[in-house]
Amino acid sequence: MTKWEIFKNGVFNENPTFRLILGMCSTLAITTAVVNGIGMGLALTLVLVGSNVIISLLRNVIPKEIRIPAYVVVIATFTTIVDKTMAAATPDLHGVLGIFIPLIVVNCIVLARAEAYASKHNAIESTMDGLGMGAGYTVALLVVCVIRELLGTGTLLQAKDFGFAGFHLFAEDMGVKLLILPPGAFLTLGLLLAGINWYVAKREEKKHD
Repeated sequence: MTKWEIFKNGVFNENPTFRLILGMCSTLAITTAVVNGIGMGLALTLVLVGSNVIISLLRNVIPKEIRIPAYVVVIATFTTIVDKTMAAATPDLHGVLGIFIPLIVVNCIVLARAEAYASKHNAIESTMDGLGMGAGYTVALLVVCVIRELLGTGTLLQAKDFGFAGFHLFAEDMGVKLLILPPGAFLTLGLLLAGINWYVAKREEKKHD
């Protein structure tokens, strides 16, 4: 695969949220506002790329018997760096994302790419894989965020950390409050997954016709 194909694979064919169904906890919990999706997506992407590169470089040095603990140590290091940086630079956003930033350490997406890809490929390919998977995860978060924030509150892109009040598209009392509650996250994600699976199935049918 070319570098572009590796990147594109993470965004489309193996999108971690919409195709592999990984990272569901953060996807359901923090997608009430677009800025949350951007922050979480960037945080996970930085950890993915950093850990992928280091694990790829050390893949022939780390004994197979302790590879998982070693991967967790690498991932935890990058997660701590991202967590402390966000706490200092964007305290309000960090407060909203809360425990889900430290929990990147055990996020299935990061550990899965370390085991399935970075441990078997060179640093450049692992970098592209991390960027692609991170971009795919971020895009998925943003799709869910836009639907929930826009239809739930009537606003879009509110960002207190950056002094941006966002766009007020209609009165807040006209919003569907269910969408910004936990059940709304399940409904939004479920409908998106159903739509994507229907589209993929139809596309596969056309290929075989």
